[in-house]
Amino acid sequence: MSAPTPEAATGAGAHTDAVSQIVEDLGYAFESTFTGQEVRRAVEVAWSELAAVSRIPTYLPVLTARLARQRLTAAAQADGRMVKTVPELLFVCVHNAGRSQMAAALAAHLAPGRVHVRSAGSAPIGQINPVVVQVLAERGIDLREAFPKPLADDVVHAADVIVTMGCGDACPVLPGKRYEDWDVPDPAGRPVEVVRDIRDQLQARVTALLRELDL
Repeated sequence: MSAPTPEAATGAGAHTDAVSQIVEDLGYAFESTFTGQEVRRAVEVAWSELAAVSRIPTYLPVLTARLARQRLTAAAQADGRMVKTVPELLFVCVHNAGRSQMAAALAAHLAPGRVHVRSAGSAPIGQINPVVVQVLAERGIDLREAFPKPLADDVVHAADVIVTMGCGDACPVLPGKRYEDWDVPDPAGRPVEVVRDIRDQLQARVTALLRELDL
């Protein structure tokens, strides 16, 4: 079955111009790596997936551009069309609104420039838990521009280490990858004191992982 088009996702093609602009921009950025048709396909899939969960349609074009760019980069890395200069870490939870976002942000904060991180959810929701944003801000980490993203095969293929948290068998198991499953509580619906403790648990685990990777 083909992916739904942006027009179907938004109704009456309200964002057709925005989608065309995203395709044009990314087509230029990836012109030596992907065909125009491949770029359009990535944009259409990203738009449709985000339209299904986004609570603020105004931001849909910019989030679509960011997600499509991330996936095209991951696909190019997985296929060897783009060289990876640092290890790729992928953090996955159910909603990509709490644990996986915190772990990815902490890893990027603790090892800037020495690792590239992505996060995703097996069933993403519309926005990141605001308490999660608050407790990371207390550590000087700005999560305000992050957004929940669906798990995609390309980001799994591009990752060197895949950490799952509460998402069961949603993440495909591929040869040559390092997998870890972290038993960390879900911060959804928890008071700020508990979310701070979850943050600290994740920081300890992320720090240990980075040390094992000699980062």
